[in-house]
Formats: sequence, C-alpha cells, structure tokens
Amino acid sequence: MIIIDLFREIGITLSRNKLRTFLTGFSIAWGIFMLIVLLGAGNGLKNGVTLNFRSQTTNKITLHAGTISKPVNGKQMWQKIEFDCTDSVLLSNIMEVDEIIPSYSTWGSISYKKRNVDASLQAVIPQFQHFESIDLLSGRFVNDIDMKEKRKVAVVADKDALVLFDNENPLEKKILYNGIAFTVVGVYKTRGANWSNRLYIPFSTLSAIFNPSGKLSRFTFTVNNLETTEANQVFEEKLRRQMSKKHGFDPDDRNAIYIWNMLKEYQQTMQIFNAITLFVWIIGIGTLIAGIVGVGNIMLITVRERTKEFGIQKALGARPGVILRQIVLESFCITGLFGYLGMVAGIGVTELINFVMVKAAMGSDTEFKVFSNPTVDLGIAAVSTIILVFAGILAGYFPARKAVKIKPIEALRYE
Repeated sequence: MIIIDLFREIGITLSRNKLRTFLTGFSIAWGIFMLIVLLGAGNGLKNGVTLNFRSQTTNKITLHAGTISKPVNGKQMWQKIEFDCTDSVLLSNIMEVDEIIPSYSTWGSISYKKRNVDASLQAVIPQFQHFESIDLLSGRFVNDIDMKEKRKVAVVADKDALVLFDNENPLEKKILYNGIAFTVVGVYKTRGANWSNRLYIPFSTLSAIFNPSGKLSRFTFTVNNLETTEANQVFEEKLRRQMSKKHGFDPDDRNAIYIWNMLKEYQQTMQIFNAITLFVWIIGIGTLIAGIVGVGNIMLITVRERTKEFGIQKALGARPGVILRQIVLESFCITGLFGYLGMVAGIGVTELINFVMVKAAMGSDTEFKVFSNPTVDLGIAAVSTIILVFAGILAGYFPARKAVKIKPIEALRYE
C-alpha cells in the first residue's frame, strides 16, 4: 500500500505540473529519438554501399592493356600494348598476387531460330563463377572438361534467354554467335543492365576460334596482404615497373596500362563510412548530452520550486529519505516513460524507412544501392535509453538531496 500511495502521489504531482513534465520528458524522448535516427541513417548509408560490393570479389585488380603515349626504347607513339600467356607467369611471380583470371571478349549477335540479341562474348575459366559470384538459375557453368576439350558450350543471361527462347527450356538448345553454333548448358541471373548481354564460353574455345594468336586485352587477379590504401598504391607502382620492363614502356606512362583496383576503392569507401559513422556518433551523443542537460536544468528548477513543499512535509514528520525517494522516483518515471517512447519512436521510424526502401527495391531493376537497412542494434538503443534514464535520475537526486537537508523553518521561508 505504501508503494501504491507513493506512486499515486507521484502521479498527482506530475499531473499538477503538466507543462514541466512534458518539457522534461520531451528532452529525454527527443535525445533518444535523434540518436537512433542518426545512427540508423549512418548504418543505412554504409549498408547500402557495402551491398554494392557484396556480389563481387573485393580484393581484385583488373589490368587493362592501353597504348604508349611516351615513346621509349624504340616504341612508337600510340603503339598498342598486347598481353599474352607469358604475362600470367609474370603476375604469378609477384608475391601479393593470388589467383589470376585471364580475360578476352568480343562483340556480336546471338541468334536462335528467327530471334536475335546483341551480346558480348566473354571467354572464362571455371573459377570465374565464384570470382564474380554468378548465380545460376538452371544448368551449369563452364567446367574443366569444357576447357580441356574446347567444347562449344555457352552460358546465357536469363534476360537474353527470355528473348531468344520465350517459354522453351534453353538447356541443350543450339544457338549461333556470329554464325558459330554453341550449345546452351546454363542460364545465369542478371544483376542489372551491365550484366544482361554477356554470353560466357570456355576460354580455350574462344582462344581457338576467335583469338588463335593468344593476345589478351586484360587480366584480372586477386591480391593478398594489401590492408591499406598506401599498400595498394605501392603495389600498383611495383606492378607498373614489372610490366614496363616486359613490354618496353615508360613506367610513368599512365596510358600504357590501366589498373582498376577494386580493393583500394573498397578500402577508401569503408574509410569514408567509418568517418561518417564516427561523425554520426558524435552528433548523436551531443544530442543525448543536450537532453541530459535539459533534464538537469528542469529538475533543478522543479526541486527549487518545491523546497517549501519539502519543508511542510518535514514539519509534518516526513523523513528526508522518503522525500528524496519521491523525487528520485519522479525522475525515474519521467525519464523511463519518455525514454522508452523516444526509443520506440526512433526504432519505428528506422523500421518504416527500411520497409519503404525494401518495397522500392522490389520494384527496381537496378543493383546499385545507396541506402539499405537503416536500423540500429536494439542493444545500442536500450543502453542509450538506460544511460539517459540514469542521468535523469541523478539530475533529480543531487538537487533534491541538497533541498531535503534544509531545516523545515528555512524551507518554509524559501522563495
């Protein structure tokens, strides 16, 4: 009964000062709400960009053959650089290089019966499937036997298969690419416009039919032990020097070879979003501290206004501990209730944004993401709420402790 009476008295006190109670609670709720929304926005941006790398091997580098723009060692201006299988050996001797994927492609037209689509024919090796995270919808990918026997087999994109075969099963169908017949052995899922027009065939087959000279335009390979952007920069310079010795161009000639370093781009992107996350935390904690200061000021004013009330209670025999407990419980009720409301509102807003983003993504054909899953870990939200509640309790405790130490006669005179 004592506890019930105490909470009833707290309820009466709070309802008697509605504006003050609202302002105190609003400071709490707004601090928690803004922290959660800001963290959610930061997570959404980071998750969205990270998703763009999810379907790709991030530690890969693509080396493109260019043209010489600085004549050296008898090389003519704008002479084309051409790679071959010996470049694969050179790359394999570089310590940081792991797996090497040669690449060759040509452009043409796929036809089946009277249907045609334009497509890029790309020569691949079996490892290419996991290297580029290609998802098969049916059939299989290029395998080692295809490579060994130089089979005329092909893996088509699902969108191209829909145009060419309509409702027919594409597997084992004969298609023509620039007049040469290939057997469809697999259908893969496209991941946007850039993936909708590639026809994959064994590297050995394409080399025998379209590229008997063995010349290549690019190599793609994975790297290890390049943990920083600085390490990647050093590696790129070393790679240029090695290739310049073999092909006889100036190592400072940026047009001779082009290096697309996805690992460096990924690391730079993550550094940017780590900085954004830190900035969001600083802003969020600042907002939280502002809420705590606001609660402290309001509680200080509240206690000062009620000093005479405390004096009357003490004059009637109330012990200081009872009065102090009442103030602490009032602080706990306000901060706990409004802190919980702020947390629920913040989580609700981030979940609503996530729901809208998911719905929008379902109706979109693009794979590029800017914002995804803008939610906050429930533990972070709960801990932040508890910290603010605890701070609110302390904000009420210290001025109340000082007030209850005043003698009843002094408290009754207090203005």
